Amino acid sequence: MTCKIERLAAGESEVILRVCGRVQAGHMRMIEELIGGVSGPVALDLTEVTLVDRDAVTLLSMTERNGVELRNCPAFLREWIASEQQRMAAETPHRASDAITACEESLTSGCRYQLKKGEHAMATITTKDGTQIYYKDWGKGQPIVFSHGWPLTGDDWDAQMLFFGQQGYRVVAHDRRGHGRSSQTWDGNEMDTYADDLSELFEKLELKNAIMVGHSTGGGEVARYLGRHGAKRVAKAVLISAVPPLMLKTEKNPTGAPLSVFDGLRAALAANRPQFYKDITLPFYGYNRPGAKISEGIREHWWLQGMMGGMKAHYDCIKAFSETDFTEDLKKIDIPVLVMHGEDDQIVPIVAAGPLSAKLLKNATLKVYPGFPHGMPTTNADQINADLLAFIKGTAKAVA
Repeated sequence: MTCKIERLAAGESEVILRVCGRVQAGHMRMIEELIGGVSGPVALDLTEVTLVDRDAVTLLSMTERNGVELRNCPAFLREWIASEQQRMAAETPHRASDAITACEESLTSGCRYQLKKGEHAMATITTKDGTQIYYKDWGKGQPIVFSHGWPLTGDDWDAQMLFFGQQGYRVVAHDRRGHGRSSQTWDGNEMDTYADDLSELFEKLELKNAIMVGHSTGGGEVARYLGRHGAKRVAKAVLISAVPPLMLKTEKNPTGAPLSVFDGLRAALAANRPQFYKDITLPFYGYNRPGAKISEGIREHWWLQGMMGGMKAHYDCIKAFSETDFTEDLKKIDIPVLVMHGEDDQIVPIVAAGPLSAKLLKNATLKVYPGFPHGMPTTNADQINADLLAFIKGTAKAVA
């Protein structure tokens, strides 16, 4: 939807301009001209704004104007403005301070959520297509960058983020586009764009000498990132229960799963996503096996993460993780890679996954875990964390 600017109310007391659709820098200048011709109080109603150009300077300058109030500011826009405030403050703290103060006052007075003094919006970056990517960035030291599985969020790495943060590493986890707290995208829900988003995160956070760790779909994201953007910022990588090289059964990949399996996933998601997300936690964590000790808390955490994301993005992602062929990506990777896979993985069966990826990689260490499920970073966190730490420190040994 292109930008549309409407004058909703005019009178002695107030003028309200409603801004709709995608707003670019040129539209902001038009709005500035309209505001400049008004002598009384002005408010911008941003309820129907769907996307904003990356150039936030004009928007920030508008908030400096006396009497300009931002009303019904969408969450993504509020977060985007907060991110821009942080960038400006870091680059030119003295020059930006007045603009930041004005913007915060405008936000707290006009948005549905009232930011309190000293409170900050979530950390996000804005990609080239305007998508907001949420991330967590904790601690200091060598960075470890975690890529989560479908349809989850960066929170699925809780057990690893805490452990490695306490070990003196800088730990970073993002919510993939369409997932969690990131924008619920309609387009771009495929591996090339996932990898490009991750590349932008690397650049924005100035990550270097990083360890990349990907679980399930996140493992595909790691492989595609390295195949597409190279390893200049990466020292090592880890693929855990990961989808590469290819999940789909083809003539060249006879051990893969037939397309009907993934059609079934899409049908279940479309029919009743909440119930589907409850049901799938059983095989995901191996809770459907005899004698399994089921944690309802872990199941509910999975469900909550899934329901935070966008249905269209999750639907599209099934094709991305099942039909993307990572063979050529894996062949390009020459940094050390640890491949970890559970023998009882019911989501990404090992027969078409971990060992095949290890054979394609130039410098792989394969570790196979008898009886471990797909969600082993959570169910078997102590073992996984210990093996990850050994690999990062250079003491890992292959176990098959």
